[in-house]
Amino acid sequence: MNSLIPLVGTIALLGSALVGGVLFAFSSFVMKALARMPSSEGIAAMQSINIVIINPSFLGAFLGTAFLSLGVVVLVLVSRSHPSVMFFLGGAILYFTGTFLVTILGNVPLNDQLAAVSATDPVAVKLWEHYLNRWIMWNHVRTTAAMLAALLYSLGLMQNGGT
Repeated sequence: MNSLIPLVGTIALLGSALVGGVLFAFSSFVMKALARMPSSEGIAAMQSINIVIINPSFLGAFLGTAFLSLGVVVLVLVSRSHPSVMFFLGGAILYFTGTFLVTILGNVPLNDQLAAVSATDPVAVKLWEHYLNRWIMWNHVRTTAAMLAALLYSLGLMQNGGT
C-alpha cells in the first residue's frame, strides 16, 4: 500500500496544480477583463464560459482530483506510518474542501443565478456587480487552496524521496 502513495501523490499534485492554474487565470486576468466590459457583454461572456467549461478535459481534472483526494485520505489513513502522510492528508483536505466544496457551495450557485438572467435585462447589472465581488472572492479561496494542496503534495513527495 505504501508504494501507491508516491504515485497517487504525483497525480494529485498534477491535478491540483493544473486546476489551480486555471483558477489563477480567472483571478489574475479573466474576471478583471470581464469586469471592464459593459455589463451586458460581461454577463454574456461569463454565461458562455460557464457553459463551455463543462467539458471532459476540465471536469476530468477538476472532479478527478477531487475524487483522487478522497482516495488519498483513505490511503493515508491505512498507511499512517508513512513519513509523508501528513503532507498528503493536508493536500487532499485542502483540495477537496477549499477547491471542490468551495466551487460547489460558493461559485456554482452564483453561476446558476447569473444563468437565470438575460444579459440585457437592466436588473442584471446589479446582479453582475454582486456576482463579480462574490465570485472573485470565492475564486481566490479555491485558487489558494489548490495551489497550497499542490505545495503539500510536493513536500510529501520530497519527504517520500528522502526515505
